[in-house]
Amino acid sequence: MVESPELMVEEREQGRIALVTLNRPEKRNALSRSLAQALATTSGDLARRRDLRAVVLTGAGDQAFCAGADLTERRSLSREEQTAHTYRINAAADALAALPMPVIAAIRGYALGGGAELALACDLRVAGEDATFGFPEVRIGIYPGAGGVLRLPRLVGPGAARDLLFTGRRIDAGTAFRIGLIDRLVPADDALPAALALAGEIAANAPLAVRALKAALNRSAGLPPGRASEIIMRMRDALDGTRDYAEGLAAFAEHRAPDFHGE
Repeated sequence: MVESPELMVEEREQGRIALVTLNRPEKRNALSRSLAQALATTSGDLARRRDLRAVVLTGAGDQAFCAGADLTERRSLSREEQTAHTYRINAAADALAALPMPVIAAIRGYALGGGAELALACDLRVAGEDATFGFPEVRIGIYPGAGGVLRLPRLVGPGAARDLLFTGRRIDAGTAFRIGLIDRLVPADDALPAALALAGEIAANAPLAVRALKAALNRSAGLPPGRASEIIMRMRDALDGTRDYAEGLAAFAEHRAPDFHGE
C-alpha cells in the first residue's frame, strides 16, 4: 500500500477490517494532490485483498471528516493542474465505490465538497451529531466533480439533491439523517466506534455472499425489473456451491456460530 503521512491504514479484527484515515487534521483533512492520489492507490490495493471483509473511512481529529479539495493548494496550480486534481479526486471516489467489500464512512465535523462526495462513494455513512454536510462548489464558480452529481440524487432524491447542489448550503447531521444522506446518527464521540461495530457485524457474515450482494445491488441498479432480477438471481445461484454456504447450513443445524473462510 502507499506509504503517505497524509493517509493511514490500520487493520482491525485479525485483518478482516481496514481502517483508512485521512490524516491532515491541521487542514481539516482537505484533499491535497498527494492525499487524493494516495487514497486512490490504496483503494486499488485494498480491492485485491481477499481477506478483507469491510473498510471504514474516517478523518483524523474531531473537526472534519474531509473539508473537500485543498483550495489553498489549488490556487497555486495552473488551470491544467487544477483540472488534473479534480480528476484525481474523482478517481479516488470511484476507487472507493468500486471496492468489492462494503465501505463505511465514519463522519465527524465537516464533510464538504469533495469530502462529502467521498462519503457518498461509501456504501454506508455513520455520522456524529456534530457533522456538517454541504456541496458549496457553486459558491466559488464550479460544481461537484467527484461523483456527487450522480450519487447524491440516487441517495436523497432529485428534489433534495437539487436543493443542496443549487444553493450550496450546509446542513446539520439531523437534517442529513432525515433526508437519507446518512444512515446512522450517533453521539459525536461514537461515530468511529459505531462505524467499526457496524463493520464488525458485516465482517461476521459470509464474505462471498456479502461481496456478491454488493455487486448485485450495484449491477442491477436502474435496470428494468426483469433484467435486474436475472442478474440478482444469477449471482445468488453461484453461492449455492460454496463451502461457506455448506458451513452456514451446518452451523444452523448444530446451533453454533459459523466459521466462514470465503470459499
